[in-house]
Order: sequence, then C-alpha cells, then structure tokens
Amino acid sequence: MNDTQAFLTAEKFEELKKELEHLKTVRRKEIAESLEYARSLGDLSENAEYQEARDMQAAIEDRIGYLEKTIKEAKIVAHTKKGDVVGLGSVVTIRRDNEKSDRVYTIVGSDEANIHDRKLSYLSPLGEALMGKTKGDTFTFNTPNGQQSYKVLKVE
Repeated sequence: MNDTQAFLTAEKFEELKKELEHLKTVRRKEIAESLEYARSLGDLSENAEYQEARDMQAAIEDRIGYLEKTIKEAKIVAHTKKGDVVGLGSVVTIRRDNEKSDRVYTIVGSDEANIHDRKLSYLSPLGEALMGKTKGDTFTFNTPNGQQSYKVLKVE
C-alpha cells in the first residue's frame, strides 16, 4: 500500500467533502468579513484583529488545500471478506496475553484513525502487526514498553 495514499471509508469521505464545502462557502465568507472589519479599524501594522483574521485565513486556506488533495487522491475502501483476513475496514477482536478482556478495533486509514472510537490506523504498530492475520493467529509487536503479544479472536 502506498503510504501517501489516503484510504478512507465512504462515511469519512463524505464527512471530509462536507467540511470542505463548509470551509469554502461559510468560513471563507466569515473570515472575509472579519478582514474587512479589521481593515476599517485603521493602521494595519499594529492591528491585532487584522493579524488574527489573516492568520485564520491562512489556516483555513491550508485546510482547504489539504482537504482538496485528500479528496482527490483518496481511495475509498469497503471491507470485503477475503477468508477472514485482517485488512482495511476489518473489525478485529483481539486479546492480549495474560489478560481476560478483549479489545475490538476497526482497521482504517491514517486520516480516520481515532483510538477513542476504536479506529486503528493500518500504519500504527498494532495495525501493521494485525494486517494479514486471521482468526486464531497469535502475534507480537514492539512498543515503547517492550514486546506485546496478542491473539486474534475474531475478524469481521
């Protein structure tokens, strides 16, 4: 897989498109109004409102550029069961050695990863270790706290 390629679910793709549309139509207009107001205050060299609006404008334009590039180059992934092999879009249940509780993660692209939502990037150490595994496989991977061992309990 190409590390620069953005792998997204259809839901995340739509979310990014909505954000881009909002930034282009609503936020750009709001910032233009802020700039116009700040200009009306006079001396631009010592005008904090003007500088803040310019900084905000630059941040919004950077985000718009990033979103446009991501949407243009994104590969939409839909999980397909291929013999219950872990891949992008898989929901995986694993258990760490010597623990009784299970952990459930969805394997996603980097842009979508969010550990609080149990969405794990396929490029993360655990995500990389899981890729290609099947139910019943045991695997280990390195972390800052040393090597961790897990068993794959379920692949959906």
